[in-house]
Amino acid sequence: MDWARIAKRIRVPLGFLFAAFFLWRARPEWWSLALGSAIALSGVWIRALSSGHVKKNEELATTGPYAYTRNPLYFGSIVIAAGFALAALRWEIAAALVLMFAVIYIPVIRGEEQFLNNHFANYAEYCSRVPRLLPRLKAGSAGKSGFSRELYLQHREYNALLGTLAVIAALVAKLVTKRIWMAS
Repeated sequence: MDWARIAKRIRVPLGFLFAAFFLWRARPEWWSLALGSAIALSGVWIRALSSGHVKKNEELATTGPYAYTRNPLYFGSIVIAAGFALAALRWEIAAALVLMFAVIYIPVIRGEEQFLNNHFANYAEYCSRVPRLLPRLKAGSAGKSGFSRELYLQHREYNALLGTLAVIAALVAKLVTKRIWMAS
């Protein structure tokens, strides 16, 4: 079994372990929580919009966010991570996020690209017009396909919103608890 497959399998459990580390080490301030939460929620929006445009393993998604980047779901995850790194105000959290992306997500992306290249004849041409991860300001592919609420629900992308809100709530609780302890 190659590393891309292993990384794909362990990324979710590793994410839960990282969440525990994150909540233990985070030292947010109100300003960092507000700014970081706004950034993280924009990443959730990117993921939600992306999930409503993709029919996994059925057809190549090239419209909506997929016209700007081939991996808008992962880009949204990076934006969420950046928001939480800012909210936490800890360099080790930011470093761990960069390491996790490099070790887990880059191989997963490459493995998915190999699958897409093998299953969709127009994938190589799509790759020539649309960047892998960081989006272009101008769409690299044409076509219209509207957002599908059904796809969003099918992919259970609302879990990203729920998880993000749970982390924000935990950080708020950490700040409130800190304030109570300092007042005692």
